[in-house]
Amino acid sequence: MTRVAAIDCGTNSIRLLVADADPSTGELVELDRRMEIVRLGQGVDRTGRLAPEALERTFAVCRQYAEVIEEHGARKIRFVATSASRDAENRDEFVRGVLDILGVEPEVISGDEEAEFSFIGATKELMGRDHFEKPYLVVDIGGGSTEFVVRDDHVRAARSVDMGCVRMTERHLVHDGVVSDPPTPEEIAAIRADIDAALDLAEESVPLTGAATLVGLAGTVTTVAAIALGLDAYDSEAIHHSRISLDQVQEITGRLLASTHAERAAIGAMHPGRVDVITSGALILLAVMKRTGAREVVVSEHDILDGIGWSVA
Repeated sequence: MTRVAAIDCGTNSIRLLVADADPSTGELVELDRRMEIVRLGQGVDRTGRLAPEALERTFAVCRQYAEVIEEHGARKIRFVATSASRDAENRDEFVRGVLDILGVEPEVISGDEEAEFSFIGATKELMGRDHFEKPYLVVDIGGGSTEFVVRDDHVRAARSVDMGCVRMTERHLVHDGVVSDPPTPEEIAAIRADIDAALDLAEESVPLTGAATLVGLAGTVTTVAAIALGLDAYDSEAIHHSRISLDQVQEITGRLLASTHAERAAIGAMHPGRVDVITSGALILLAVMKRTGAREVVVSEHDILDGIGWSVA
C-alpha cells in the first residue's frame, strides 16, 4: 500500500484526495476527500489572467490542504492544475505560490492528459462489471473545459474543449458583475450555440455516438443527479453509480433555467459555490446527452482526482 495525496485545481474548485493505493488489487482506499470552491478561473476568459483575489483564495485552501496531508503522513504528492491555469498569462505566479506552500510544483497539464486522468479515475472500478457495457464515453464537465474520452480495453480517442459551467456563465450571463437571474431566452440561446460549436469541435476527434455507456463526472453532473434523486442533502454514496435519464436531465434543466438565485440556493444538495453556474452546467450536460443519443448517464463520484491518485501510486 502506498499513501498518496492528489490535488486537482480546476477553474471552479480545488479538491484533495488522500488515499492508500494498492496496485495489486486495483483498490484506492480513501482516507480524506474534500473540496472547496475557490473560482480560480474568475475572469480568465475575459482578461487572460488569474485575478489576485482568486489566487489568494486558492493559496488559502492550499495551506489547509498542506496541514491535512501532513496529518495523514502522505509522502507522495501530485498537484495537477487544469483549464484556468493552463489559459492564464500569469500562471508562473500561481506555480510559485503553490510550490512555496506545498513543496511541489503544480503540473499544468494538457487537455488530453486531463481527459486520460478523468477516464482512469472514473472507470477503473467499472472494468469487468457486466452491468456497465463497453465502450464507455466519459464526459468530465468542469468549470473552464469539458473532457471527452472513448475507451473499451484501451483509449480510442480523447479531446478537451473550452466549454465549462464557469466559462459559459461568465461569457453569457454576467453583466457588470451581476449574474442574470433568471437568464433571458436570448442568453440561453447564446449558451446553446456556444455548446453546439464546442461539441462540433470535440466530434472532430472523438466519436460522440456509439458508446454503450455514458459516464458523467464532476460537480455539475453530481449536483443534477442529487436533484434527480430528490436528496435533501448531498450524499456521495447515493449519487455514485446512479443512473439519471435524459428526461430527468431535461426536466431539471428547465426548472433551473426558470429559477432565481434564491430558489437554486434553497436546493438542499446544492453547494453554495455552484448556485450561479449550475444552469450553464446543466445545459452542457443536456446537450451532451442529446448529441450522443444517450438515454441515461451513469454518474461517477470518482474522476480526475482518483486518476491523479493512481498516477502517483
